[in-house]
Amino acid sequence: MADTVQRVEYFYAQVPNKAGEGSRFLTALNEAGINLLAFSGFPEGRGSQLDFVPADPAAFKRFARTAKWKLTGPKRAFLVSGEERVGAVAELHRKLAEAKINVTAIDAVCAGAGRYGAILWVAPRDMSKAAKLLGTA
Repeated sequence: MADTVQRVEYFYAQVPNKAGEGSRFLTALNEAGINLLAFSGFPEGRGSQLDFVPADPAAFKRFARTAKWKLTGPKRAFLVSGEERVGAVAELHRKLAEAKINVTAIDAVCAGAGRYGAILWVAPRDMSKAAKLLGTA
């Protein structure tokens, strides 16, 4: 079975790098019934960056505005899922490298039940070219 690749919108928040910040945001989203397709958090400068890939970007934006969250976005990325296999992520990188498209960042995980998933970022100028190459529109 072929991998599924979809373009997604993501938003990010700059927060203090301290215990509980991720939990504060994720708990609020849970309580509001906002589903995420992906979430990533990492240190950025003296703080942290939290990336949110909502299943429903419009609902996420409405909630964030009501919660008075300071967000950047929407930005664009790719969400990939497929059968777990040796070299799955290497294949993605190879396709993009051969087309001279730089992968800005990637988070990939084994999803269990023989599946894997990844969120992949490229420069905005490369989104259309990468979308065609990866088989999405």
